[in-house]
Parts: sequence; C-alpha cells; structure tokens
Amino acid sequence: MTNGEFDFNRFTRAPTAPGTPLPAAPAGRAEEHVRVIGSLEEMRAAVDAVAASAQRLMSIYTPDLEPDLYDQNGFLEIVKRFVLARRFAKVRVLLSDSGRLLRDNNRFIAMGRRLTSCIDIRPAVGEARQRACAYLIADDRAIVYRVHSDRWDGVADLNNPPIARQYLDEFDEIWHASSADASRLAVR
Repeated sequence: MTNGEFDFNRFTRAPTAPGTPLPAAPAGRAEEHVRVIGSLEEMRAAVDAVAASAQRLMSIYTPDLEPDLYDQNGFLEIVKRFVLARRFAKVRVLLSDSGRLLRDNNRFIAMGRRLTSCIDIRPAVGEARQRACAYLIADDRAIVYRVHSDRWDGVADLNNPPIARQYLDEFDEIWHASSADASRLAVR
C-alpha cells in the first residue's frame, strides 16, 4: 500500500515479511476469485456473500455500522441465522467512529442488545480510529475490503485465507487494544 492506495493484486498472493517482494499467486488459485466492486449494490451483495460464508466468526471493521450495508434486511437475516444456528458463533464489530451510531436507530445494534453473548461491539481506540478502510472477514477465509469507507469501491474474495488471516490478525490486534473493560460500547 502506497499513499493510501490499495494494491488489488495483493489479494491474489500470499503475504510475506515486510519489505519482501510478493510471490506469484499460489498454485491452483485463479485471479478470477477476486471480485472488484464499484457500486453500493455490488458491495451489498459481496458483504452478504462473505457473511453467509462464515461458519464460526465474523469480524467487521467499520466507521459506524454503515446503514447502507449493515442495517439491511438481507444482512440482518444472515447474521441472525448465523448466531442462532451455530453454538459457538461470534460476531465482533470494531467502530472507528461511534458518534453517528449513537444518534441513529440501528437494527444491528438492537440485535446486538438481544444477543449479547454472540455479538460484541467495541469502539476502536488510538490510531485505529484514524484508519480510512472498512472490511468484513468471515472466519479466516473470506474478506470484503474497501480502502476508503466513504466509497463503495473495493474487492471481495470468498476463499483467500492468506489475505483474510492477515487482516484478521490486524483486526485482533485492534480488538485487544480496544479492551472490553475500558472502552465497551453501551449496546445493552
């Protein structure tokens, strides 16, 4: 990534140590698995597809649980089925800007209030609040990613474990830094 730009080719390659050139795409992995997204409708479809592919964990990094994506009937139904049908299912949400969320009536937050053992929402702290990106990761395999959360342009891949794990590791780091004790969003 250079000057806030996202390298879409990175989605087709395995991660490496910083400063090391990226290798060619793994054998058997075709680049057509990566979908480039350019509209709200495509982004909604990609978010729904990635969320529906989750088996045990959904991790969402978003400025404010964007209503155009996460307060839609289709997405809410996917999340409801996910957490109710799987015993150990978990949805974790990091918010980089929770101010707007607290002013709006969001059905995802209402669901989180009812399903507190399955849905955990936290405001991001520190430098993580300054990040412009947004993404949803299903387990450690599927991802939909936007470089700029104020635009619908992005990429999605339903089967890219190396990239999904890379962003999941980043999410986990921010998640742990945004400790539940010190900064839990009042969703109850």
